[in-house]
Amino acid sequence: MLKVCIIDGYIDEPTCLGVPPYISPYPRYIAGAVYDYDKKANICYFTIDQIRTDKKIINILEKSDIIVVIAGMSVPGRYLSGYPASPNEIISIISNCPKPLKILTGPAARYGFGMFGGHKTRDLFIIKKEFDIIAKGDGEIIIYKLLKNNLSIDNIKTDLCRRDSHEIVNYAIQGAKIVTRHPYYPYYIITEIETYRGCPRTIVGGCSFCSEPSKGLPDFRPIKDILSEIKALYDNGIRHFRLGNQPCIFSYMSKDAGEKERPRPNPEALEQLFKGIRLVAPDLKTLHIDNVNPGVIAEYAYESEKIAKTIIKYHTSGDIAAMGMESADPVVIEKNNLKASPEEVKKAIRVLYKVGAKRGYNGMPELLPGLNFVFGLEGETKKTFELNYIFLKQILDEGLKIRRINLRQVIPIPGTKMYDVGIKLVNKHKADFKRFKKQVKESIERPMLQRLLPVGTIIRDVFCEKQDGKTMFARQLGSYPLLIGLPGVSIINCFIDVKIVDYGYRSITGVPHPIDINTASRETLETIPGIGKKRAIRILANRPFNDNKQFLEAFDDPIIGQKTLIFIEKNK
Repeated sequence: MLKVCIIDGYIDEPTCLGVPPYISPYPRYIAGAVYDYDKKANICYFTIDQIRTDKKIINILEKSDIIVVIAGMSVPGRYLSGYPASPNEIISIISNCPKPLKILTGPAARYGFGMFGGHKTRDLFIIKKEFDIIAKGDGEIIIYKLLKNNLSIDNIKTDLCRRDSHEIVNYAIQGAKIVTRHPYYPYYIITEIETYRGCPRTIVGGCSFCSEPSKGLPDFRPIKDILSEIKALYDNGIRHFRLGNQPCIFSYMSKDAGEKERPRPNPEALEQLFKGIRLVAPDLKTLHIDNVNPGVIAEYAYESEKIAKTIIKYHTSGDIAAMGMESADPVVIEKNNLKASPEEVKKAIRVLYKVGAKRGYNGMPELLPGLNFVFGLEGETKKTFELNYIFLKQILDEGLKIRRINLRQVIPIPGTKMYDVGIKLVNKHKADFKRFKKQVKESIERPMLQRLLPVGTIIRDVFCEKQDGKTMFARQLGSYPLLIGLPGVSIINCFIDVKIVDYGYRSITGVPHPIDINTASRETLETIPGIGKKRAIRILANRPFNDNKQFLEAFDDPIIGQKTLIFIEKNK
């Protein structure tokens, strides 16, 4: 029996995320290609974190016929539940498995290993000799050809790509069941869904730092293909989905894509897609999007507003439309062929704010923009940081809401214009970047969080994810979820509701809701407005309380006690 082992080393690309709790299309498509060739094949799937914690998995790997490693970051990210595999880590695993045929696929195979923002990708030289095939094309297509060739690597082209998006429909459907092997299955896993490959801006060269134009012009997956894949995932127990694997969801099925860098949106196609998802996955718990081009929204505000309303009609709240602004500096915009001017980005923000700012059932706004900035681009000067701050301050002062501000340093990728520029500007402006991040955290992000989620807001379906000392860190499932610190909470791997009590710069502090004063920990009690350390000790000494009157007697100030009780009891 054919035995294939897939190692998910996690990927992070401009249009695709595969770091837990996300699972990218890569392992699903590859598993589907194997099943398409041999329905009885034995496929093992392991994440790099499973191998990190259980070295016995090496024994399973070395007995397989093929090992497929999926890896690579081409954009930097911040992760809580896992970190992408490094080249040395992969070498240490693969070198223990001399027998199987070994294939590397993913962004690492195409561009090298991006490890951190502000650093070039690492060349594949140190890892090449460990692999029989470096799949610079589509891993699923190459593996299928390899199987048809009786595992002989002779005459296998390593740059093979799909002919069109429809070619992988059977792989996407058949590979859906591999999600059941993920360690976070079934409750805390979200599947990244590809709607199309390629970028409309390829016709003008695309952004200077981005790898997407190398994939060519948009090749839209048929709606029925996407729905068939989502149904297969749903039938295999998946309830969390994100349409994230595309440069701009608002450009899906645009009729003049390939002719214009900003194609006119097709609201009817998006209505058909989102409505169809709800029909094939009626009890889904998360349906979010990711990337949008702010230039498209600004130029086609009417169509974009219709699409935003469609998304809100069918999605789940807490959604984010991530806009790649990159810079508010006109010099940087011109030199790097960026998507939109600051005024166009403002217009796009206003369009989404108008229809998406209303709070949804889970406590979060329905649909708000996120902004991505990239530093180290050609033309950057000290003035760039000043212009970026002025832009963000204008958004704040206008009363608009942004759900996320992502500040990152460029990873120069081979084949892009930025690869030749390198990291000289990153190095030159390191101190400026550090000061800017601190300034944005303190004077933009914190007040924006307070505006978005006032004290006392109840956030529902929060997953307790990671313990750090006496604080539990938790997040909702979805696009760029807020990090929530829960002092004194020790329950893990479960969903709870949370009431907000305080703010960090990019995170919030909360307490479980509803809260039981008779059982809450000291750290949790101290966090509740009106209690603090001294009153928490007094409460602990006088527990249990039989009623509210006894609880209020534990307070030295009856007015503060009454306010605290109202906070605890509100929306109980």
